[in-house]
Formats: sequence, C-alpha cells, structure tokens
Amino acid sequence: MNIQYVPLASVHSVWGDVAPFIESALEHSKGDYTIDQAKVYASTGEWLILVAADAEGKVHGAAAMRFYNRPNDRVAFIIAMGGNLITSPETFEQLKGYCVANGATVIEGTARESTARLWTRYGFSEKCRIVGARL
Repeated sequence: MNIQYVPLASVHSVWGDVAPFIESALEHSKGDYTIDQAKVYASTGEWLILVAADAEGKVHGAAAMRFYNRPNDRVAFIIAMGGNLITSPETFEQLKGYCVANGATVIEGTARESTARLWTRYGFSEKCRIVGARL
C-alpha cells in the first residue's frame, strides 16, 4: 500500500473514489462537516487529500488534512481519515514522510476513542479531549 498526495488539479477526478472514505470518517464529527463541505475545502486547497492505493491504483483509504503553523511547530492536522490508510508501520512512515517533506514538526488529529487507541501504536498520545455544547 502506498500513501499518495492527490494534487489539487486531480481532486475532482478522484473524488468519487475518495468521498466514501472521507464521508465515513466525517460521520464521527458530530455534524461539524458534511461531505459536500469537505469537497469544497478539498477542491479549494484548504484541505489536502491523501490516499492509500495498492499497486493497481485502487484506493483503499483516504484522509483530509491541513497544515498550519503555531509559534513553536508546524502542524500536520488530520481532519478525517477513513478506510485503510494507516494500517502498518510502513504506511505510517510514508504518512510521516509526507508531513515532514511539507515542513511539519508534529502530526495531530481529532479521533474517537477507538482510533486514538489504535494510533498509540504509532507514537501518538492524547493531548486533550475536545468537548462542545451548542449555544
């Protein structure tokens, strides 16, 4: 499995393969984003799309992420990840390599409890829990 960045010019041509994975991940966002909003963010370059593809080019997983800067770090932030993107130490190393190549010094993401447990295998630790209330 290879982790690949989808260039902005190709987002629309692969969206049909990517959308189901992003949509399944967004189901856990408690209504923060819809798949249509994700498509807008991806098609304008606000969010980057990564895919996990096999040797034949079949997509098995996808992630939406963005980079941003804090005073002490450049953050690679995973917004949504669905399917089989990080399934082994090798695929995680590929993801880290992409992030480092884009200047990231840390990788973070929102995750439900089961995903957070899974990600501990790759060196993630819980920083905080985000809670919210509608006003």
